[in-house]
Amino acid sequence: MKLKILAPLALLLTLVASRAADRPNIVFIFSDDHAWQAISAYGSNRNETPHIDRLADEGMRFDRCLVPNSICGPSRATVLTGTYNHINGFIDNSGCRFDGSQTTFPKLLQGAGYQTAIIGKWHLGSEPTGFDHWQVLPGQGQYYNPKMILNGENMREMGYVTDIITERSLDWLKKRDPERPFLLMCQHKAPHRNWSPNVTKLNHDGGKPYPEPPTLFDDYSGRGSGEKNQDMSLAKTMHEGDLKLKTTSAIPKSVRDEWNAYYGPRNEAFLKANLKGKDLIRWKYQRYMHDYLACISSVDDGIGEILDYLKESGLEENTIVVYASDQGFYLGEHGWFDKRWIFEESLRTPFLVRWPSVIKPASVSKEIVSNLDFAPTLLEAAGVSVPERVQGHSLMPLFKGQTPDEWRKSFYYHYYEFPGVHSVPRHYGVATDRYKLVHLYKPDDYWELFDLEKDPHEMKNVFDDPEYASARRTLEKELARLRDELKVPEKDPKGTRK
Repeated sequence: MKLKILAPLALLLTLVASRAADRPNIVFIFSDDHAWQAISAYGSNRNETPHIDRLADEGMRFDRCLVPNSICGPSRATVLTGTYNHINGFIDNSGCRFDGSQTTFPKLLQGAGYQTAIIGKWHLGSEPTGFDHWQVLPGQGQYYNPKMILNGENMREMGYVTDIITERSLDWLKKRDPERPFLLMCQHKAPHRNWSPNVTKLNHDGGKPYPEPPTLFDDYSGRGSGEKNQDMSLAKTMHEGDLKLKTTSAIPKSVRDEWNAYYGPRNEAFLKANLKGKDLIRWKYQRYMHDYLACISSVDDGIGEILDYLKESGLEENTIVVYASDQGFYLGEHGWFDKRWIFEESLRTPFLVRWPSVIKPASVSKEIVSNLDFAPTLLEAAGVSVPERVQGHSLMPLFKGQTPDEWRKSFYYHYYEFPGVHSVPRHYGVATDRYKLVHLYKPDDYWELFDLEKDPHEMKNVFDDPEYASARRTLEKELARLRDELKVPEKDPKGTRK
């Protein structure tokens, strides 16, 4: 009698184990402030990213991945929950703490038998939940010899932060249970401000000049007070620390000689030149590009190490590899650095996915997708039900080269952090393939409309142009529809009526 009972049980356990083995592993690699314009797979004219490009060559590149709020913490909250920030509660970086009791996709994967780990930047205030293993940077973290929190215990790692995050990610991969599927979230600090390169990457470009964006000297005519009054310009906002014109205590003594040997003579030449006006801005832009792209080079190297390990260990075929950033970033366009705006450079984030058993190599999608879609996509891939609360959509049809008839044609955006760093006004709006309608409502209240087809750099507000009256009415209706569908409150969480 026992044998008759045990036989079906053994069969059931075998089936469960078999199903677990079929479920894909997930490696989610995330960086901070990596502009899509700084990836060669997206046609960058400034640098090469060979390992990120491998994901494009072997998987799918998404050309229109939009974020609902272009700033670090809120974007991470969206990735975890698949919801807008007025739903998950993390609206900006000004004192918000992520509510770790809410449902996240790592929690759901963990509950479905996945091993889960997050290593690197967290930046959500509270401790990570839903992870079997976590080693994260407190706050923004440091580029050199960073303090970290390992499963609740404070500690310090010695070395360069990007290399450390890569090494600890590989350590975890090598020690995991090989019989269970896994989720690894490898999240880099780089290339966040103040763009401190690894000393091994100094002079990575051989001193070559970088092409200037056509809007480097934008005077913001034809637009409103927000663009004119922001505080994120190369001209007035970048300080000595950003530009490496002085050596800070954040650069450890172990590498300070190499650091000073590179920057010292170049800084002396700069001071001797006594640059002014546009020449000074041009110099700042070149220094910014050297440092920013050097940081990205380290990220790209780390991605190559992880991809190599997946191949060598036989995990490549059944592992989904995602590369994305928390949002886009300005590389001198409009004279800016940073993000926050609904405009193209910060609204769009790089997004590449490789899944050999599902995605055709060298695929490209031009559909409007979002980091809202990451959670439902990875849950569906793992065979886990997607909660009703999730506002994103699974990308599985797009992975297979199919676009559903009802796929989104417009996208809602909302930025809340004013007053705050960089003085970008609170604003919300709707973006389509051709147009953007934007309501900037604090500190000043006005509207803007841009035609991306005729004005790809978004230099001219045509909101009051009679030629666009029909397009404006259509966009106003679409904006109202999206706000209703997404349950956007009339009064924003910071207390300002919109």
